[in-house]
Amino acid sequence: MLGEVMRLVGKSLAPEIVFREMLHLLSELLGLNRGRIVLLDGLEQDETRPPAQASASIRYSYGLTRREAARGSYAYGEGITGAVLASGQAIIVQNIDAEPRFLGRAVSRAQLPQETVAFLALPIEMNRRTVGVLGVHRIRSRKALLADDVALLGMLATLVGQLLQLQSLVEEKTRALENRNALLSRALESAAARYGIIGSSPALLRALDELERVSQASASVLLLGESGTGKELFARALHLASGRRDAPFIKVNCAAIPDTLFESELFGHERGAFTGATVARAGWFEQADGGTLFLDEIGEMPLALQTKLLRTLQEGTIVRLGGKREIAVDVRLVAATNRDLAAEVARGAFRRDLFYRLNVIPIRLPSLAERREDIRALALHFLNRTNQANQRNVHLSGAALDVLEAQPWPGNIRELSNTIERLVLLTDQPVVSADEVTRLLPREVDVQALSESAAAADPALVRAYLHRDSHPAEALRQALQRHGGNQSRAAQSLGLTPRQFGYRWRKLQGG
Repeated sequence: MLGEVMRLVGKSLAPEIVFREMLHLLSELLGLNRGRIVLLDGLEQDETRPPAQASASIRYSYGLTRREAARGSYAYGEGITGAVLASGQAIIVQNIDAEPRFLGRAVSRAQLPQETVAFLALPIEMNRRTVGVLGVHRIRSRKALLADDVALLGMLATLVGQLLQLQSLVEEKTRALENRNALLSRALESAAARYGIIGSSPALLRALDELERVSQASASVLLLGESGTGKELFARALHLASGRRDAPFIKVNCAAIPDTLFESELFGHERGAFTGATVARAGWFEQADGGTLFLDEIGEMPLALQTKLLRTLQEGTIVRLGGKREIAVDVRLVAATNRDLAAEVARGAFRRDLFYRLNVIPIRLPSLAERREDIRALALHFLNRTNQANQRNVHLSGAALDVLEAQPWPGNIRELSNTIERLVLLTDQPVVSADEVTRLLPREVDVQALSESAAAADPALVRAYLHRDSHPAEALRQALQRHGGNQSRAAQSLGLTPRQFGYRWRKLQGG
């Protein structure tokens, strides 16, 4: 019997499983029938309440119908069960017919065998306090010694108390962890609201938690993730969470700066450094002194500039273009890319030492597909913003939100924002239906169609969220041919920046 019970405990500690099966084994193996475990009511809520102020009821049983078990409720000190609760001592009733205190409340005497029936009731303790009773019916003519049955029941009652205590400790720890998680979630959601970041999905909260934990450090941070995941918003949040929040936050899109101007923009220039430099100018590093410099799409930075950037990060000084003196700067660098910089390093397109310098604290931003719980909140946020900006009063039906939530959103939050703006501007209905959303959802734009789009076309309607390798060589050649070899115009016709076009063209040429 004990071996079977302990094997059961080894498989599960759940009381509803262990206790019922234990009572079953008492009946099947030992003939101790109609076993029940009676516990104080409200035990889980208040374990310190005096028992005299509580009632007790059958919580687990075997051999009793549901109706019979429901009748098993006892006041403190009432009947044999109540007396065990009050005294904390076992009570052995040799003959229930001869014991006036035996209530027979759960099972009527007519439902029991006609021969002499005994009732054994033993206390269940937690932390030296009686909280329940283990009770069984026993046929008096049973061959086993009564003392042996009582000893076994005493061991099982002790085990029941220990399992209840263990369950109480686990539940207490679980509640503490749940409360702690709730506090952390509320703190993170509050931080998200403070930074203007919409959403409360686990993936987003993990990224915010990482951001908060490194906000006070001075090491460089590298934001990784697909295009359109909100890297600028996270970079600004990192700045606002840091001790530099009152100093400048300078954002720079590396893909939008021509190679010839990059050094001047980044480090500044002295008067006369080049034709047209009529006055000296501070670069981004000097402008961000004491604050944060955010370099978006850092993978587009020319190799020559990468060397100078690394030197600045290592030494904390810059030299203006055309200048000779070093200028000390105190800047925290936050960089972002949607490229695989490790792969770029492997093929020689990005400096290995700079990559290691930037990759001290990498934070991966989740794609919109990884945070689908946030799509509705983001859609409603963009809807309110677009309505206000355009003096409209468009709403989304529940079915429309379902359609938006089911979309893959390869362009992430930026694509969702553009789609909501399109819905508000193009719909003629006060409430947008699911069919209307489906009709106005962005379609995949192939490269050939994109290359033939007019430069003046609405970019929100034609922009494709394409991978850097998505434009085939023939499309680039045709664009150059149509525009007489002018890379800027060719890039514009393909929806690319000149730097993006140049990168793809150099890659095509093997450069």
